[in-house]
Amino acid sequence: MSDLPIACTLTAAELLEGSSELLPGLAAQARQIVARGDGYVLRFDASGERLAQIARVIDRERSCCPFLRFQLTVESGGGPMWLEITGPPGTADLLASVLISASSDHA
Repeated sequence: MSDLPIACTLTAAELLEGSSELLPGLAAQARQIVARGDGYVLRFDASGERLAQIARVIDRERSCCPFLRFQLTVESGGGPMWLEITGPPGTADLLASVLISASSDHA
């Protein structure tokens, strides 16, 4: 996996058109975004609708950004959901530009 390029395969038009079903749209819904060494962790309130949205975003992002690694934790007792997004070196920088700008646009 480390030889995959750190780049999205979508065109600028495709990114704009589908941003609500990609990481920028998901980041705008996050209650918290936390940087970590190799990526970011997003916290969401627990809901079936949000869980379905996260699954759709992961599915879409896997095809256009195959270098990303996703790990979803759904806490027990209706607790929050945590989506960890990581990848090889350089991933955190790319995610910073996508996630932080999206979350501040909707703050």
